[in-house]
Amino acid sequence: MKSNQVPEVYTVESISHETDDVFTLVLASRDGKRGKHFVPGQFNMLNHFGYGEAAISISGDPQNQEKLVHTIRALGCTTKRMQELSPGDEIGLRGPFGTSWPVPPEGSNVLLIAGGLGLAPLRPVLYRLAANRDKYARVRLIYGVKEPSEIIYRQELKLWREQGIEIEQTVDVADAVWKGHVGVVTPLVAPAISDANKTCAMLCGPEIMMRFVIKELLGSGVVDKNIFISLERNMQCGVGTCGHCQMGPFFVCKDGPVFSYEQVQPWFWIKEL
Repeated sequence: MKSNQVPEVYTVESISHETDDVFTLVLASRDGKRGKHFVPGQFNMLNHFGYGEAAISISGDPQNQEKLVHTIRALGCTTKRMQELSPGDEIGLRGPFGTSWPVPPEGSNVLLIAGGLGLAPLRPVLYRLAANRDKYARVRLIYGVKEPSEIIYRQELKLWREQGIEIEQTVDVADAVWKGHVGVVTPLVAPAISDANKTCAMLCGPEIMMRFVIKELLGSGVVDKNIFISLERNMQCGVGTCGHCQMGPFFVCKDGPVFSYEQVQPWFWIKEL
């Protein structure tokens, strides 16, 4: 059995650019064997040999386990170097790690709220919900970005609409061609809740956004055990040994990154240092 501390070598099958600084890597195992099993919400530690390692959510379709897909923002030295990768290049991978998004009860309303790159960890859930659309009452996505040029997964957004998922998009700052909502996601939350007792909410994005969204959800009657959040605090080892991502009694990399709000409520309001 291989240690989860030793990276396996994967090959870059393709790289596509979502925006100027956001790109998607599709990875395949070097030996051509079936890819790793993952569930929506988990992440991998990607190692660009010689430059460093980063925790990246898996953003692919859980029905296609042969490829591992990661959408990444080129922010620091490691991820900026990853943006320069080409098909055929090799990358190290440890994982998958972490907890998963819940499978909502059949007949429930599912509300997904994403801010910016927070749509990436939710994309596997959207694939799964679209494939099982007839099992749920309403499925809605509220997706907010700073400006229209930062929207990712444009083709998938169109496809999910066609598959019966209601999508509302908003931008902080509109351009001359934008015809949708302008402003933060918060005002869109309460009108999206038709039956609070039957609503399962999943959130991913900047923590400040999630704090205000949670207030709206609770104020609309959604109970804390039915609100789920994905945290991206400073995860460096993936196995809960380095301590960088500790939040109260939890290590985000090992006990998360997906938590119910009920689990983390006392510590979620303490800002990361």
